[in-house]
Amino acid sequence: MRLGVIADDFTGATDIAGFLVANGLRTVQLNGVPSADLQIEADAIVISLKSRSCPLAEAVAQSLASLEWLRSRGCPQFFFKYCSTFDSTPQGNIGPVTDALLDALGEDFTVICPVLPVNGRTIYNGYLFVNGVPLDESGMRHHPVTPMTDSNLMRLMDAQSRGRTGNVPSTVMDRGADAVRAALDELKFKGFRYAVLDALNDAHLVTMGQAVADMRLVTGGSGLADGMARAWGGSGDAASTGRPAKGRAVILSGSCSQMTNAQVVAYRDAAPSLAVSVDRCLSEPGYAGELAAWVEAQPADGPAPLVFATTPPETLKALQARFGAAEASAAVERVFGALAQRLEAKGFNQFIVAGGETSGIVTQSLGIGGFHIGPQIAPGVPWVRAIGRPLSLALKSGNFGGERFFFEAQDLAA
Repeated sequence: MRLGVIADDFTGATDIAGFLVANGLRTVQLNGVPSADLQIEADAIVISLKSRSCPLAEAVAQSLASLEWLRSRGCPQFFFKYCSTFDSTPQGNIGPVTDALLDALGEDFTVICPVLPVNGRTIYNGYLFVNGVPLDESGMRHHPVTPMTDSNLMRLMDAQSRGRTGNVPSTVMDRGADAVRAALDELKFKGFRYAVLDALNDAHLVTMGQAVADMRLVTGGSGLADGMARAWGGSGDAASTGRPAKGRAVILSGSCSQMTNAQVVAYRDAAPSLAVSVDRCLSEPGYAGELAAWVEAQPADGPAPLVFATTPPETLKALQARFGAAEASAAVERVFGALAQRLEAKGFNQFIVAGGETSGIVTQSLGIGGFHIGPQIAPGVPWVRAIGRPLSLALKSGNFGGERFFFEAQDLAA
């Protein structure tokens, strides 16, 4: 094993795993803290947790248990993966988990780098941008669980962690890996515990990948992992075992991000689609059965049917005001989980899922313990295939993919 990854949600795990596979690393994703007796051979193992928005103590405990499992397998380097839009309020959980991992490893310094230039996530002078717009002015400002109201990663990290955060600017990144290592050494000498790495392009990813090659723990988005893997120079077809199984597909969309809204609009005009009623999710125990019957009734030889709770920001705000944000979200996710179980029983074996929370509940409801990682549909979104079962999933983080993502996923699986 070359790298062990602890990811704070399911789509984040498949995101980073896809980039590792694309760079020639045989990669397996395990869902939840692995059992002590589980034996897996791979170049990289990605453990996906549902720790982004769970209670802090639970997030720390799960992350430390995952770290211990990886250490017991002789893993030499560790990566704490979180979203490229940071997705963390001043209450955590990124800072406390990072601190716990550092303490467990006996380390006192690491990098913070939620970056992915190919998807428009860049960092300049420590500020996080989404497609050229500061994070707090992007659609993430209206995220229903982790609204991002600041784009300064040093302030965000300082507010939820035990140390001080410095910055390695892009001007240093332009000078190469040796200059970055020197800047990191200087920040550490000055008493900083974390260093935000600027990144504006792919060249910066390779530079930082080389610069952190000997760092025991790194943290950030999949762009950093992409740079690390490219610096290692892997090769070969590592995606063969994760290619999607043939079968019948369904699309389940729970994300309310700007891009997922655009993807749903583009798809509804060409395929059967059905909107989920939040009211009925809360009040009708049999609602999932009705949704499953509708999906099953759609033509098997046409485009996959879409069931969606995706809604524009103004509608989402009204729903949250009426039902309560946590209650509404939990009810919808429960219905998606029950729906996935019913559809698998009816022979559906391709699940295209939009949204981190939705992906997590669907994966858990289907009882999938791990995946082989397959080919990428879009940057950060690979097809994955369940270990030992003919089930394939495309687990999409809210803002990932282009407007035709749902079509492209089916084309790649054909």
